[in-house]
Amino acid sequence: MICMTNILIILLAIAAVKLILISVFFYADIRAAQKRDPAAKGFFEVMLLYPGLHALISYRIAHFFYRVKIFFVARLISQIARFFTGIEIHPGAKIGKRFFIDHGLGVVVGETSIIGDDVLLYQGATLGGTGIVQGKRHPTIGNNVVIGAGAKVLGDIVVGDNSYIGANAVVIKDVPPNSTVVGVPGRITKQDGKKIDVSLDHVHVLDPIMQTIEELQDRVKDLEKK
Repeated sequence: MICMTNILIILLAIAAVKLILISVFFYADIRAAQKRDPAAKGFFEVMLLYPGLHALISYRIAHFFYRVKIFFVARLISQIARFFTGIEIHPGAKIGKRFFIDHGLGVVVGETSIIGDDVLLYQGATLGGTGIVQGKRHPTIGNNVVIGAGAKVLGDIVVGDNSYIGANAVVIKDVPPNSTVVGVPGRITKQDGKKIDVSLDHVHVLDPIMQTIEELQDRVKDLEKK
């Protein structure tokens, strides 16, 4: 009985140390989740219950082993994290600060992906490669980018800073900074100066095709009046 009590105390102490380390080393990531997710009720809720944060922690550890060329251990950690979180981040990817995956189920980040600071990914988003060539074959994502649910960003392309990729968009070409991309294949549209990546106003994403049609309709009406 005494032995079991000692074991329990040791396990609780290890868990407490683990939580302290996470709260220190991943403080900025936890705060980023609180800022980006209105459903987040508190610091400890995010730290304990958010799969996106757990996947990121596992990635950081796996990435260390990848950098020192212990590839098997790196992939093992990433696959265990995938099993528990439903999020697959290849340990070879390079991810910046304050990275947040909201919900996260089905998110895939490929081996040669490069992700900047303050990036937000929603569930089902994919940063994938094209073909079977070696070398850089996955996207480079700039700072302060939002990639919507189910969006696919494919190939060695660059998504510029402050850009927004709409839900279910398929992006296969470079995206300039401060752009919004919607549709299949992805089309760039302007948002009248509004930064959707800040307000997360996904409802009012403009479609350039519909904008063109509406402009043509207005022109036809003007011609009919004349």
